[in-house]
Amino acid sequence: MTDKLAADITPANATEEVILSRRAVRGFLPTPVSKEDVTHLLDVAARAPSGTNMQPWKVLALAGEPLQAFCDGLSAKFLAGDADAKIDHVYYPSPLFEPYISRRRKIGWDLYGLLGIARGETEKMKAQVVNNLHFFGAPVGLICTIDRRMRIGSWIDYGMFLQNISLAARARGLDTCPMAVFAEFPGPIRDLLGMSEDDVIICGFAIGHEDTAVAANALVTGRVPAGDFTEFRGF
Repeated sequence: MTDKLAADITPANATEEVILSRRAVRGFLPTPVSKEDVTHLLDVAARAPSGTNMQPWKVLALAGEPLQAFCDGLSAKFLAGDADAKIDHVYYPSPLFEPYISRRRKIGWDLYGLLGIARGETEKMKAQVVNNLHFFGAPVGLICTIDRRMRIGSWIDYGMFLQNISLAARARGLDTCPMAVFAEFPGPIRDLLGMSEDDVIICGFAIGHEDTAVAANALVTGRVPAGDFTEFRGF
């Protein structure tokens, strides 16, 4: 069965329209986003449910000179080979297996095709990592962390918080990109930002306005339809 695109689904209301319009944007305009707007987004997102209302999310919001300094510093460490560190958490199983490995490969090569990066072009790949580490030019970058002592339930709660940021941003005409790449460099990030060892880096999060001229933003991803991953009983 062919994956569904957002355009294949007719939204029944404004909420569904916001959900269907959410995309991972990989190129932003320099248009500023105010502290007031970011605060509002996070206040809205914090209405996410969490077990016994523990609210496990912690966020460092960066803009302006602090954002630029952080991105430049982390990129310099990466290019110099000084960014290797023990990853706080394992995102993917190893080895990855079907159908997940095929899905991962497809989005990877679809994206690299739009960027003109061929297999084995390591310098271009490095340049794209640097672009990642600059939040794709977004004017606001979030570093999202959780206390190391928290367990899987709180991580599930955190996912709902992150989704709320994306949807609240879309409702205000903003775009986002949750960025797992930052979880790969926990040591350097903690050093650059003065964070505690107890702060586990979950991800980065870019917020801003899409630059439609960026080739990567032409990427369209599908989703497996409900009939493929759901067993219905009693319907």
